[in-house]
Amino acid sequence: MSPRKTSFPTVPIHDVPADAVADKTEPNRPMILVVDDEYLIADSLTEILKRSGYAAVSAYDGEAALETALVMPPEMLISDVVLPGMNGIELAITVRRIFPDCKVILSSGQSSTARLLTASESAGHQFQFLHKPVHPKELLAKVGEGLQVRNLGVSS
Repeated sequence: MSPRKTSFPTVPIHDVPADAVADKTEPNRPMILVVDDEYLIADSLTEILKRSGYAAVSAYDGEAALETALVMPPEMLISDVVLPGMNGIELAITVRRIFPDCKVILSSGQSSTARLLTASESAGHQFQFLHKPVHPKELLAKVGEGLQVRNLGVSS
């Protein structure tokens, strides 16, 4: 069976940084909810986060993400902007209404999402953004920055 071709560069799992940003044995590791309708992306990002010491869980659409968040309140939401049904921006706004301290990172590989992001900023919503494809080191740096700011009690 030949490897499946992807439309984005891949990083071998052994190249994912192994340095833990959180103690894997600590029971109160930061919970991160990863949402993407592409299962491979959501599950890969979740695995990278878990290997780096975070508690992480995947969801594949906005409604499932909300259900998951209500059961396991996230300290951070990482979501694709383009999702079936509720888009990632609507999801982020809803999650922030329920969990005001939740940090949000939105991602997209589509240039058409710029209009949606601009509209959300105009409405007063500030979210971090990552362009797809996301390299694991870039993801972990952005997550570490966001959670460090929250843990220090500094608003961003």
